[in-house]
Amino acid sequence: MPFDSKILSSLIDKTIRAWHAKERHIRTWEDAQKALPLPKDPLLNIAASVTRINTYQWHEEDKARDTAATDKIIADIKRIIDKSNQRRVDEIERFDQTFEALLASKKIRQNPKAPLNSETPGSLVDRLSILGLKLFHMKEQSARKDITKEQKAKFAGKVETLKRQRKDLGACLDALLREVRQGKRRFTTYFQFKMYNDPETNPFMRKKAL
Repeated sequence: MPFDSKILSSLIDKTIRAWHAKERHIRTWEDAQKALPLPKDPLLNIAASVTRINTYQWHEEDKARDTAATDKIIADIKRIIDKSNQRRVDEIERFDQTFEALLASKKIRQNPKAPLNSETPGSLVDRLSILGLKLFHMKEQSARKDITKEQKAKFAGKVETLKRQRKDLGACLDALLREVRQGKRRFTTYFQFKMYNDPETNPFMRKKAL
């Protein structure tokens, strides 16, 4: 199946709407996985997975800002968010690996002499996923009945800004995918890691392991 920013944005919006339609049944990451199955296409599968992770994490972040939350609740949410962040990084890298593998299957290899792009396709997919969430929730805010005309206008203005931002960022993704295929630009997957999740690099986790 072809992959571009329009297809991606449609998938992101569909995934976010599906999450909110089933929101009352989602309490844990396992619930989210069961409620939101992924498409079979390799790139769409990972893009939907990134969006599922970001949507789940978005709502955990909301919980962490509840002023009535106890210290224990905040600590539990912090650990959930740490795990979620690691999942997100892993999926971004998997997207880039899969994209390169699909290119290789068509006898296309990255040109080592082409200019290096500062972002990978996977990182742009992640950013577009988060923009989709911002857009969804800002639309919710602009549709509220308990706000003033000034607030409504402010939120509606933010919706338009987010739409332009998504269109611009989508164009960046399309250009990168096209130019990588043409050998005019390249990217590198560095296989990042979260030092705070690693017992070898987090001093507090290392102490506990001793």
